[in-house]
Amino acid sequence: MIDADAPIETFEEIDSTVLEARRRAERGQRNPVWLIAKRQTAGRGRRGRAWASLEGNLLATYLGPTDHPPADIALLGFATALAIADAIDGELGAARTTLKWPNDVMVDGAKAAGILIDNGGSWLALAFGVNLASSPKQIDQPTTSLAEALAAAAPAPLVFFERLRPHLRHWFGQLQRVGFEPLRAAWLARAHGLGALARVALGEATVEGRLTGLSSRGELELGTPSGRRLIAAGDVIFTVV
Repeated sequence: MIDADAPIETFEEIDSTVLEARRRAERGQRNPVWLIAKRQTAGRGRRGRAWASLEGNLLATYLGPTDHPPADIALLGFATALAIADAIDGELGAARTTLKWPNDVMVDGAKAAGILIDNGGSWLALAFGVNLASSPKQIDQPTTSLAEALAAAAPAPLVFFERLRPHLRHWFGQLQRVGFEPLRAAWLARAHGLGALARVALGEATVEGRLTGLSSRGELELGTPSGRRLIAAGDVIFTVV
């Protein structure tokens, strides 16, 4: 589904690499490409939220063709999170990186990367931002950057991306060849807040329970007073971690 070795196009400044991918797709472009920006003026995240696009961070979107159903495409978020976590481990060492459902990569308990998937039916755009040089503050959760975690300068965005590519290749390949189960097991081994109490925002509603696992379709498993509940989309807010 994803060509980790696709060519790179870079931009000094652009509104959003995700928006550029959509524009190209709507013009009929399907050739696999990575779009990487130094600065974004209108970055966006999940559910239409603004995406802080700070210089020195990795701001990347993959555009390519697809004939896979949306449920399969959604699993790419888990493969990407595992790849980013592995690449960060290569810089920091193991045991400091965890994964928060559905698509955040955490370092020392704070968000260091996020992932967004845009699916146009015959094309997909896979976007991610990795906080390398700095992290946005005054948002709805703690954040950190690789530079903060290292207490030293972080790799430049394109340098980090080349270190990330082998991990993307590995996890995308696993998903395509073997299916989701090995990714599910690897994700659970890094799961942020597994066993903790949490609230999950589902639009205007919320549900409370204890995070108990991840389903074979990538749904969050939540233990509630009324029993096990599977959640396909939502925002997790921890009450106890």
